[in-house]
Amino acid sequence: MLRYLNELLLPFRSCFSRHATFEWFVVIIVGFMVRSDHLGVTSVIRDLALNSRSYETMIHFFRSSAWSLESLRLAWIQTVRKAAPLLIVQERVVLVGDGMKQAKEGRRMPGVKKLHQESENVSKGEYIFGHLFGAIGVLAGTPQKWFCLPLFMNLQDGVKTILGWHTADGDEQPSHVVQMIEQGFAAARIFGNALFLLDRYFLSVPALERLNACHNSSATRMHLVTKAKANVMAYERPAEKKSGRGRPPKKGKAIKLKDVFATRAADFQTATVTLYGKEEALQFLCLDLLWGQGLYQELRFVLVRRGMQYSILVSTDLTLSATDIIGLYGCRFKIECTFREMKQVIGAFGYRFWSKSMPKLNRYLKKGEVHPLEQVKDEQDQRRIHLTLQAMEGFVMCQCIAMGLLQLSALRYSGRTPTLFFRYLRTPSRTVVSEATVSAYLRQSIFRLFAQNKHLSITKIIRSKQDNADFDATSVAS
Repeated sequence: MLRYLNELLLPFRSCFSRHATFEWFVVIIVGFMVRSDHLGVTSVIRDLALNSRSYETMIHFFRSSAWSLESLRLAWIQTVRKAAPLLIVQERVVLVGDGMKQAKEGRRMPGVKKLHQESENVSKGEYIFGHLFGAIGVLAGTPQKWFCLPLFMNLQDGVKTILGWHTADGDEQPSHVVQMIEQGFAAARIFGNALFLLDRYFLSVPALERLNACHNSSATRMHLVTKAKANVMAYERPAEKKSGRGRPPKKGKAIKLKDVFATRAADFQTATVTLYGKEEALQFLCLDLLWGQGLYQELRFVLVRRGMQYSILVSTDLTLSATDIIGLYGCRFKIECTFREMKQVIGAFGYRFWSKSMPKLNRYLKKGEVHPLEQVKDEQDQRRIHLTLQAMEGFVMCQCIAMGLLQLSALRYSGRTPTLFFRYLRTPSRTVVSEATVSAYLRQSIFRLFAQNKHLSITKIIRSKQDNADFDATSVAS
């Protein structure tokens, strides 16, 4: 397994202008994969038995000018494209996107703002202060178990002023919905044509307009598969011929899709579809209708009835079958599983970067009032704040790579390494183990793997950062 990780990490050398920075990147990625607690980079030092002087250097890594976030993202996507067993539907990869809100209380942390929690969960407050991330992933694995490999995540709200300091044309930051479309399309350009799974929050006219603009500027094609709200209204096609004066109509008769479940109940078809790993019998009705006030784009609506549950799914691809749309949207929840594993297994959002140059957070700032960031005019202060933003996004990007490597290792070695099933589980997996199991296995075996693979670059890099006495004692004990 260590050889496999070595093969995947070495191509990242081209992302760094200095070899020393690349070495620290390797140490950080491996440390995130094996650390036993989520107490910052100190947990990496403890679990890899690094020299205590490594702390300042590892902190500086995230603000270093020897690498860029964009090059790291591109290298990781290329690695996933080559190494991952991707899900292919009609010669297109399946991308998944969603927003993720992380509570943060830092008074001098860039991007922190008041956010509303849409989740119907009593364990979450209705309003929190924190960061809003946009995440893009790709489905990979086997029919028995699909993972959503995280490709990249970035802050998409609360950073408009900071990004404006380094934008020559002064364009405003687009909305969260539009940014998700742009980033999904950027990933689709690398993978080729793609299907993009989103939840119902992202079905909007600005999203479709931005998608159409992307199609007009590129030969790549990306189609959305999402869900509509229960009160969605669609329109029939207008009549081909119009009598009388005036412009021809853009839409026909309005249809409230919620009522179609009752008015056309006899037209529903029955099918068996694999949902959430199980085969389920359900009823569906497929309709091609116009949607979007002022846009009136033709979309494929699939009305689904599962017992007493009713759903309305949507696709911009009019060639996708109804059963494919239903099965694909069932896979959208995989990104929620990835968020959970990133939080609980590797502590992906445990960063605590801040800057003295950042104005203190005003929790009672009213709408329309000038944000304190707009009063920061000193170029040095602006640079420090921007570097702090880079550090936070770089930290999360490294965590995406660490989580992806755990998932790739699980897919590759679950059937080859019986020791991956060493943990007691109430309901053990018979196919592909979880990310938590791979992380626990590496944590238990990492020093033994180092001793068995002394010639590997990854071993030499990490051993060069360790205290020799601590390493020898730990390796013997393992």
